[in-house]
Amino acid sequence: MRLIVLWDIDHTLIENGGVSKEIYAAAYSTLVGRPPAGPAKTEGRTDRLIMRGMFQQHGVAEPEWPVVEAALARAGAGREEELRHRGAALPGVYAALAAAAGRRGWVSSVLTGNIAANARVKLSAFDLDPLLDLPVGAYGADAEQRPDLVAVARERAQLLRGVREDVPVVLIGDTPRDVQAALVTGSEIIAVASGINSADELATAGASTVLPDLADTEHVITLLEGFARH
Repeated sequence: MRLIVLWDIDHTLIENGGVSKEIYAAAYSTLVGRPPAGPAKTEGRTDRLIMRGMFQQHGVAEPEWPVVEAALARAGAGREEELRHRGAALPGVYAALAAAAGRRGWVSSVLTGNIAANARVKLSAFDLDPLLDLPVGAYGADAEQRPDLVAVARERAQLLRGVREDVPVVLIGDTPRDVQAALVTGSEIIAVASGINSADELATAGASTVLPDLADTEHVITLLEGFARH
């Protein structure tokens, strides 16, 4: 194995059309008995931190995490058609994922703040899940802070795919938190200005490679090839 590629989901691979915010609101309403006063603050946070922020904002005691995760999973279940109707796979994503999946010696998975159940819902809505090695991925239930997810994915790649400890990791994401996770863990980063953060903001956060989107498959794969250990 020569490379571990970890893709963010929301605003990197797909646009969710506001469905994510509705999932958080629905989970909160189920747990608290009333809707939140405002939308969840996401911006690259893990689901653990997003839900904690909602409870703190409203002065509500935070339930145990397994209870919160179960509520999130129930709130996200069955939303594939809604995602297809309101959202979209972003330009070039299918081709980029297919190309990465086809590279010998690469593990291509996800590093996302979403819990695993909702990550699968979002990816399957656009038929992206067969192009990713999802058991190796790191998800929002695995850690509170995004940088800690890198070690989770690396360990799973070692255990499940026999990847050596020294194989490089590349994160592909659209927020400064994706950039920070790469910098803190010594990973490579390809930042994509397809979310709310501009190319300048991502570069200021420390990303040396910033793309407007993933539309140029050849360029994306060339960049990844440059990170691969030969």
